[in-house]
Amino acid sequence: MDKILIDGGRDLEGTVQISGAKNSAVALIPAAIMADSTVTIDNLPEISDVGILKDLLEEIGGTAELSGDTLVVHPEKMFSMPLPNGKVKKLRASYYLMGAMLGKFKKAVIGLPGGCNLGPRPIDQHIKGFEALGAKVTNEQGAIYLQADELIGNRIYLDVVSVGATINIMLAAVKAKGQTIIENAAKEPEIIDVATLLSSMGARIKGAGTNVIRIDGVDTLHGCRHSIIPDRIEAGTYMIFAAAMGKGVTVDNVIPLHLESLSSKLREMGVQLEVGDDWIHISKNGELKPIDVKTLVYPGFATDLQQPMTALLTQSEGSSIVTDTIYNARFKHIDELRRMGASIKVEGRSALINGSSNLQGAKVRATDLRAGAALIAAGLVADGVTEITDVYHIDRGYTSIVEKLTSLGAKIWREKLTEAELEEVNNS
Repeated sequence: MDKILIDGGRDLEGTVQISGAKNSAVALIPAAIMADSTVTIDNLPEISDVGILKDLLEEIGGTAELSGDTLVVHPEKMFSMPLPNGKVKKLRASYYLMGAMLGKFKKAVIGLPGGCNLGPRPIDQHIKGFEALGAKVTNEQGAIYLQADELIGNRIYLDVVSVGATINIMLAAVKAKGQTIIENAAKEPEIIDVATLLSSMGARIKGAGTNVIRIDGVDTLHGCRHSIIPDRIEAGTYMIFAAAMGKGVTVDNVIPLHLESLSSKLREMGVQLEVGDDWIHISKNGELKPIDVKTLVYPGFATDLQQPMTALLTQSEGSSIVTDTIYNARFKHIDELRRMGASIKVEGRSALINGSSNLQGAKVRATDLRAGAALIAAGLVADGVTEITDVYHIDRGYTSIVEKLTSLGAKIWREKLTEAELEEVNNS
């Protein structure tokens, strides 16, 4: 097991290339199950979640060849093998196997998903959608059992805007009989990406990216080739790193429109941004101003950027408030930032941040993926060396983050944990 070490206080300068979107990849790989012939997915991020999903496709009888950022999936021999335990428990996005396998085989057994512990994230809207399409859904011994003689299109209203439920229902509905209408659908770019893949496979989907999606079921889906959109959360994370320590950083291979909510907040803080067709150049311009941030569903401020933004706001000249309306347990990074000298108080769903903190390097722990990004942001700013453990969380969502930051001038590296440190981590 590794730890990441950062010797802070060094300016960042240069260009960083953004990888394919993690939140697309974890839905697109299960979507490949739906095809009857070869599916090729390009521009995949090199993250651990991709490897886990590749292995799961092979567990159900397919073959998947991963070379660099390209995955070639052969789904012809896949079958509805139960997946109640094992790798399926390692990432939350394994729930997309429910919609894909239900749509393809009319049955599935999937263990309740794992991933980052961000508090209650129920899948009741997913189940509501599956049942509306005609599936019988039961929960037995920690696994979801889905069974349908036939899937029939229906009108489904989501009580809560949910990316996962929107995609999962879309996966199940593309081969259902008749038309399915998803109302109050999520609008995230990743949903459009999944709809684009399915449409290339022969699905008939209209309205992806709006709050009403219409799907006319088809009998068969064929293989295709698809390139994943750039990762707006990775891009936003590097924009925040650049706002903290940038002497001039270009974040390349991005879709600027997907980052508008973050860009507007950084401008509000006094950060200089120059925007091109597929790049954003960030440079720090004097003191950072305090701001208030509230996370909202897309196109609002992304909850996945709340934690690194909180770390950045410890450097503003004044008090800021960050409110997370999406996940009520997404403040576990606060205790770790306090170890480094941050002055932050949590009240309910909000964090009150007193800026101008002189952060000091410390031994800290990444409690989840984006908390890890927040600790890297803090480590880049801090005096002295910061040691981050449980970095497997970070590896779930960021391709070559150590190498990318090193290329920008950061002093950051990996080391293996000692036996004593391993024991300490295991006992914590």
